Amino acid sequence: MTSLARLMGIGLLMHVKQLSRNRLELVTSLLTPVVQATLAVYLFRSGHNPPPIIQAAVGAGLMGVWESVLFGSGGAVQEQRWSGTLELLVSAPRRLAVKFLPITLSTAVFGTYAVIATLTWCAVLFGVRLDVAKPVTFVFALLVVVAVLGMMGLLLAATFVVLPNANALANTLGYPVWLLSGMLISLSVLPGWLGPVSAILPTTWGAQAVREAAIGGPVWPSLAICLVEGLVCLVAGVFLMGRMERRARESATLALT
Repeated sequence: MTSLARLMGIGLLMHVKQLSRNRLELVTSLLTPVVQATLAVYLFRSGHNPPPIIQAAVGAGLMGVWESVLFGSGGAVQEQRWSGTLELLVSAPRRLAVKFLPITLSTAVFGTYAVIATLTWCAVLFGVRLDVAKPVTFVFALLVVVAVLGMMGLLLAATFVVLPNANALANTLGYPVWLLSGMLISLSVLPGWLGPVSAILPTTWGAQAVREAAIGGPVWPSLAICLVEGLVCLVAGVFLMGRMERRARESATLALT
């Protein structure tokens, strides 16, 4: 258990450092959340009965975290292949999923900058008062959501590697997921038949938990559902990652699949 925790900690730190030196990741992480937060604030203020503006900042920040996970984790296997390190990861004496989990977690941790940036941007530029109703619970809920998104990232990494045109799929998943998760808009405005789809997404419950912590609503039920669904994603990701590894070994196409 100690060695596993050490592996996770060192791997997480190393991959966060790598992301912090990636120009594309830096530009995307620096600019996208700020633009989204600006648009969200203006949209909220244009309504007749706008919700608290802090919801716009939090929602835009969570959108940034999701996009970081979607593109960073979805292309994790391909990135290791292009770097020439995939074979080394597979041959190391640990389950492949254990070695990729720090990578996917690092994309979620790196994406937390988006939440900090949007809150700061809205406070400085728009004068939004950052009156978080439950600050300790807010931080805890955000940490849980980040961990769950890392679990989702492992599932994305295992799924995207066996799909053709995975990059195109990643591009199409960005906006639908944050819309279905209610990160910025209320789920009540969506068609009723989309309700079950929203309910199976961990991001829906995670966004609700963080939002409720910010405005003072019930946090723990949503956070518990988010964590359970995240663990389901983790189990599915471990299974698919193992299946991917076995197929690549049997066909000797590790560097090609």
